[in-house]
Amino acid sequence: MGFATRPPGGFVSKADRLTAARFLGSIRLAIGVCAGVSASVGVVSAETISGALAKAYVSSPDLNAQRAATRGVDENIARTQAGYRPTVSATADFGLQHTETTTNRVGSSGGSTSSETFPRGVGVTVTQNIWNGNRTINGVRQADSQVLQSREQIRVTEQTLLGNAATSYMNVLRDTAILNLRRNNVEVLEEQLRQTRDRFSVGEVTRTDVAQSEAALAQGRSDAFVAQSNLQVSLANYRQFIGEQPRSLAPAQPLVRLTPRTLDTAIALSQKEHPAIQSALHNADAAEIAIKLAEGQLYPTLGVTGAVTRRYDLQNQPGSRQYNASVVGLLSVPIYEGGAVYAQVRQAKEQFGQARLLADVQREQVRAFVVSSWGVWQNSRQLVDSVQAQVRAAEIALNGVREEARVGQRTTLDVLNAQQALLNARVNLVTAQRDRVVSSYALLASVGQLSARTLGLAVANYDPTIHYEQVKDKWIGLRTPDGR
Repeated sequence: MGFATRPPGGFVSKADRLTAARFLGSIRLAIGVCAGVSASVGVVSAETISGALAKAYVSSPDLNAQRAATRGVDENIARTQAGYRPTVSATADFGLQHTETTTNRVGSSGGSTSSETFPRGVGVTVTQNIWNGNRTINGVRQADSQVLQSREQIRVTEQTLLGNAATSYMNVLRDTAILNLRRNNVEVLEEQLRQTRDRFSVGEVTRTDVAQSEAALAQGRSDAFVAQSNLQVSLANYRQFIGEQPRSLAPAQPLVRLTPRTLDTAIALSQKEHPAIQSALHNADAAEIAIKLAEGQLYPTLGVTGAVTRRYDLQNQPGSRQYNASVVGLLSVPIYEGGAVYAQVRQAKEQFGQARLLADVQREQVRAFVVSSWGVWQNSRQLVDSVQAQVRAAEIALNGVREEARVGQRTTLDVLNAQQALLNARVNLVTAQRDRVVSSYALLASVGQLSARTLGLAVANYDPTIHYEQVKDKWIGLRTPDGR
């Protein structure tokens, strides 16, 4: 069941002429065929793929959540740097003390006395770490590696988002084009069935020809319903990744200018630039520092504590006062911790080895992704050219079959088969053009360069270093830099 440019009997439908002009050699479409989406390119300015990706970049919950996670990791710097700073605590106490004394004397009644005092006091204690086995220094270094690793996760999330958004954009274009092809094909088959019935009524064709036309129309309607369902799925995915329903989408072009020129260049670039590899390397750095942190528990610690206290009503003496000030140095040398620290050191070494192996695994995964994406990208141009040739040949074949059918050399089934071949060729062309655009984005993602900055999107690029600089040296404060 395909597009008929000249049905038996010489009829050429208006829908067929419009379809041939609209879909040969391009997928320039107007969105507005399903789910209440009804804007025309001629009426409403079309949304470009760059504009759609910009909306996804700004509004994506996944990307914003990863940014928030990175801001949370930034606070690890302030937490670990607290080891360089003193801790200060203040104490105060207040109480009531009642004392009653009774004396008994021989030959006399004796006597009793009582008193009440209010013992109280205030104090301030300052503790400063001098050396703790370099655990503070190594903690800051580890926190820095964790921050860098989290930033690379932002890039991974950004690449995934932009890739999914570009794919959903092209899926809407593809599925809209296919739905239009299927619906126009139904119109052609309906007219063809009508003509076949007219010819059957005058004895030009048999009942078999009518049944074949009816079967073709039923199949065409079934294919149109499937195409409509596929478009519904694509519209839902578009809404998920871009944040709004599509209105009118402009054709998109592959990223030829941004893609690497050779496979070797793409592989070399991916090994240096891909955020997944960089994230794994930073994770290995943090794991290596964890060994030194565990070993630091075996070293002595040295600190100084200064305290000032003021006491009143001491030892049941109303009005008494006492002032005390002290500075005490404390050296603590661990002797044996039951073996737990040694186990932590050994465990940290194994985890470091695992992190290095996972970084190697990530390199190989990225390399395989690059090779796969490169192959798809390189073949996409030839595939489009091949399918375009298929469309041209199918059109010529259909016209020939129709002319032969008019003089009795072809059957109705031959015409239907030729129409089906042309329709399949046009569907394949729409799909191939979509795949070429999507493969260019996939290749750019495989080398680690699919980003808003690389694509030149009209957005303010998120800079994670701003928040890092705002919080790394904060000594006090509960409010985040954005006011929460």
